[in-house]
Amino acid sequence: FDFFQTGKQYFSVPCIEGVIGGTDYNQSKVNQWTASVVEHSLTHLVKQGRPFKYIVNCTIMQKSGAGLHTANSCYWDTATDGSCTVRWENRTMYCVVSVFAVAVAL
Repeated sequence: FDFFQTGKQYFSVPCIEGVIGGTDYNQSKVNQWTASVVEHSLTHLVKQGRPFKYIVNCTIMQKSGAGLHTANSCYWDTATDGSCTVRWENRTMYCVVSVFAVAVAL
């Protein structure tokens, strides 16, 4: 499932940086940012025209010294389905985006 091997460079990081790249953490904007990152990611994925259903999750957390632990688990066909998780950060926040692609049987 080669698409997700290069997912970081191909879509996730540009989508994240396009929304929050040059900004500092602002609690009042987090809902807007997460929605925008998810929408940009989905738009980019759908434009690829591949036969998948996509699930995108975005978490943004202020850098405060607290820990953030995430985990994902899927029961699917590893030959046709895949996932990619990207961790991005700047000096004031972390952003974790997970993308799941489930093949559509044609």
